[in-house]
Amino acid sequence: MTRQLDEQIVGRFPVGQRLRVLDVGMGQGTQALRLARAGHQVTGLEQDPKMIAAARESLAGEPEGIRERMRIIEGDGRDTGVHFLPGSFDVVLCHGVLMYVEEPDPLLAGLARMLAPGGLLSLLVRNGDALAIRPGLSGDWSGALAAFDTTAYRNRLGLDVRADRLKDLTSTLAGIGAPLHAWYGVRVFTDTAADGAEVPADVETLLAVEEKAGRTDPYRGVAALLHLCGVRG
Repeated sequence: MTRQLDEQIVGRFPVGQRLRVLDVGMGQGTQALRLARAGHQVTGLEQDPKMIAAARESLAGEPEGIRERMRIIEGDGRDTGVHFLPGSFDVVLCHGVLMYVEEPDPLLAGLARMLAPGGLLSLLVRNGDALAIRPGLSGDWSGALAAFDTTAYRNRLGLDVRADRLKDLTSTLAGIGAPLHAWYGVRVFTDTAADGAEVPADVETLLAVEEKAGRTDPYRGVAALLHLCGVRG
């Protein structure tokens, strides 16, 4: 997904431009910190105190210049309008968040308002069109059968969450003024890997395969996750 995001940024903005980035639901700050290291001005918005503590700890170990380029705000992603003015950012990330939001449309509309004209909205969501893949490949036939007609699922943390369908999000993005520009699959072949599995020695080949599959039909359509990139009109 990092490679996909960089591809979109490079293709949309002049080389060397210092972008204003908002990472909504930044978690432990992996993407936010990476983009700050790349020279961008990054704001991370997160409501989980444990994640904020982890992000602050990682940031504290960075050189002063990087620390100055990144700020962390405690808050809910649905309240972006409370913290920021419309059009304040060139890039807005919302990765791994929508599955925890029962009604995502207001959140998405708020994210689109944060974008300057031509700005990039990057979403990472659970693929609602491929929920039967994981239980099917694991031999859970009853679970696979039930997954065909729902967007609800139980994640690896044991939480009951929801997925999004590409068709529905395409319509939503068009309706909020940030129509879909590109989309990718994420975790096409590796979704069934056990948590904590050892990284294979040929990880670069693995990443090359996943990257190729993530942009190639029909493989990307059955990926566990979808990476959608909308552009503010």
